[in-house]
Amino acid sequence: MKALLYSLLVAATLTSCSKADEAVNIQSLNQEFIGAWNSKDSGKINGFLADDVSFVQGSAHWKGKGEVSQKWVNETLPTIGNLKTSVVSSSTDANTAYEAGTFAVDVLPEAPGEPRGYGEGNYIFLWKKSDDKTWKLSYAQLEDLPVQRR
Repeated sequence: MKALLYSLLVAATLTSCSKADEAVNIQSLNQEFIGAWNSKDSGKINGFLADDVSFVQGSAHWKGKGEVSQKWVNETLPTIGNLKTSVVSSSTDANTAYEAGTFAVDVLPEAPGEPRGYGEGNYIFLWKKSDDKTWKLSYAQLEDLPVQRR
């Protein structure tokens, strides 16, 4: 939780000198990402990732598009569905944007006949504008609670 608060503080500091007319709509950007996740479109999800993206979840910390794509996107995508977020905080400027809040997902059974689960926790997504002016996910952190049986 301290890491999440620290990340929010850093993101707020980075975005404190903003010009609203040059900022991205972070809620729309994150909804595009979540839509790709819920559609299980790994190509589109990976297209959102920056080359130097970092992902943190519990004790796992992966760096770089290749590693994050393999260990987060490709391995997790088949195991969850119906990702929903509730925004607690967000901010943008011309080159960075973040959104933080809570998430909930359906945890899909690993084999036929096994029960479904329900997962929830906190998240932060930090986006940066790339050299080609597209927005890329630069940092993602999830702090999740134990999965509950449905």
